[in-house]
Amino acid sequence: MDETDTRLISALRHDARASLSDLSVLLGLSRTTVRTRIEKLRNRGEIVGFSVVLREDTLRDPVRGLMMIGIEGRGTERIIRQLQGMTEVRHVYSTNGRWDVIVEIGTDTLERFDAVLFRIRRLEGVMSSETSLLLSTRKSA
Repeated sequence: MDETDTRLISALRHDARASLSDLSVLLGLSRTTVRTRIEKLRNRGEIVGFSVVLREDTLRDPVRGLMMIGIEGRGTERIIRQLQGMTEVRHVYSTNGRWDVIVEIGTDTLERFDAVLFRIRRLEGVMSSETSLLLSTRKSA
């Protein structure tokens, strides 16, 4: 992947529905070149799909946050299974460093968010946690 491909992917991340004409003007390339590069990126597996973010997606979880969790002993897999079963938990990430697991939580109110934090902290084997509320999205993939 060269610099032009990187710029093309960046433009598509900004607006995946941009027309070939708009992309060609932005990148200073012909429409045919843009189309060919997109096809090659897809065929090589660099681009695996396109997505749409709807307004309702951002309204669904007006209160969102990341909870970093430290787990005692060897209970990580069990705790991950319990987290995956919670409807308010949007993503579960394993990680290295100080925290064993990071979860993204989404709720409609702060009270409900607080209740989820309380439930997670009460799981057997959770020994520590730290939570950060997500205030605004500055860039989305």
